Amino acid sequence: MIRTNTVTLSVVPALAYRQKLASGGSGIVIVRADQTQPGVASISKTSGEPILAANTPSDVYPIEAFAEAIELTAGMPYRKQGKPRIVAQDLQQVEVIDEAEGPEEAVPEAEVVVDSAEYQAIVDAYTDKKGRLSYDLLNKELIQLAHDSEMVQRMLVAGDSEDQIRLFVVGNRFRAITGNRDLSDEQVLKMAELLDEVSPKGVFKEFNAKLRTWMGESKRG
Repeated sequence: MIRTNTVTLSVVPALAYRQKLASGGSGIVIVRADQTQPGVASISKTSGEPILAANTPSDVYPIEAFAEAIELTAGMPYRKQGKPRIVAQDLQQVEVIDEAEGPEEAVPEAEVVVDSAEYQAIVDAYTDKKGRLSYDLLNKELIQLAHDSEMVQRMLVAGDSEDQIRLFVVGNRFRAITGNRDLSDEQVLKMAELLDEVSPKGVFKEFNAKLRTWMGESKRG
């Protein structure tokens, strides 16, 4: 059973966590001690806003609660479980557990990355004093690393693509933070995706803009 990766909401007396949806997207689950069923919403890939499931009552689980949950769980790993249930009537004692805990199954590679110590190390490295994931800090560091890298300069001159240069810089940084030089490019990309479920490349908005500027300058000679 997993009882971690949850946050406490202020909009309603409830706990919330991120969950991988069957459709492949990212969702938010809200659990209230005074309700037998949790509230569920998916996260729009275009706007980043919550979309309530058809059977989630908005009077019990308001859209504002899901918006708060999206913000508070940004950068947190998914919680893996079956159907959740509540085992207390007091929010302070709520435990979100699984109704059925069958034999362990093989965990897909993507889930291994989600729950890995390496991913948590990256989240910790870019978490600010308020406990929030700082994309500003991440982008500033990547821009500085790329600026100082002779390899990046050679890649720009060689006409390598934005994706190639970004993967080189992000991959090197993630491997340095985790201490795992064997992280594959696929694992690096998955970690980047999990930092922002709405748009993986959106995590690197400022870095991407700087790369495009450098690439334009390089082409002009």
